[in-house]
Amino acid sequence: MIKQITFNSEYFNATDTLECGQIFRFSRVKEGYLVISSDKACIISTEQDNTVILCEEEHENYFYNFFDLSRDYSKIYKSAQKSGVQVLKTASKLAKGVRILNQNSEEMTISFMISQNNNIPRIKRIINALCVSLGEKKQFMGYDYYSFPTLSAFLAKDEQFYKDTGMGYRANYMASVCEFLQNNDLSKLGELSDEKLKAILLKVKGIGEKVANCVCLFGFHKTHSFPVDTWIEKIYIENFNGKLNNRDKITQYFKKLFGENSGYFQQYLFYYKRSLEKLQ
Repeated sequence: MIKQITFNSEYFNATDTLECGQIFRFSRVKEGYLVISSDKACIISTEQDNTVILCEEEHENYFYNFFDLSRDYSKIYKSAQKSGVQVLKTASKLAKGVRILNQNSEEMTISFMISQNNNIPRIKRIINALCVSLGEKKQFMGYDYYSFPTLSAFLAKDEQFYKDTGMGYRANYMASVCEFLQNNDLSKLGELSDEKLKAILLKVKGIGEKVANCVCLFGFHKTHSFPVDTWIEKIYIENFNGKLNNRDKITQYFKKLFGENSGYFQQYLFYYKRSLEKLQ
């Protein structure tokens, strides 16, 4: 049975939330967007005042949490507007509908490892190829999709298999990343501070500074994290007159500036610079 979740769209826009670089498994369909997480799927769309999620009845709580619907984003938005930082005020106004998703930690760790030195369309293709090859075929509302593979399925394949999916040098990291995930209790890791969690992630072969920050933010919802990529560097230089050229130091600069809202503000700024700046 299909369940419908309806939410006011002022602080929850389907396009803003999905197109801001935090999720890779979604596609446009006639009803809106087909979104896949772990082994579950939903369809989400925004029409005027409402954002609507359609999912299996037994997955209602999962997707309510997935889209972070219990959090009051009006407070986050108002904090951005009161920040005194003009580019953040502009970005948050245009990207008001962004929410940070509560995504599967395993899936995000592997996905963002794949994302390093990569572009979003190619990341999506690689992850989809892995799911088609190693995941379980399922269907939702007439659409076929594949579950995210299990760690045992990933570990059963060798490096050449991953090279054949288009992962390039990242194929060399799959075994170590999957072994890390298999050997650690992710719920306990999720209880750590962002800095402690990041320090542990940085010890894993294949996880560097940017990937660790992304995993903290998008895989564990550590919103004090602030990933820095080429788009954030561009904002730092153009809008903050930044002189630092070390991404870790730039991360620390923004964390000190934005505090506990760093991750939310990062998404406003990233999405603005990558997609919305031309609209102002």
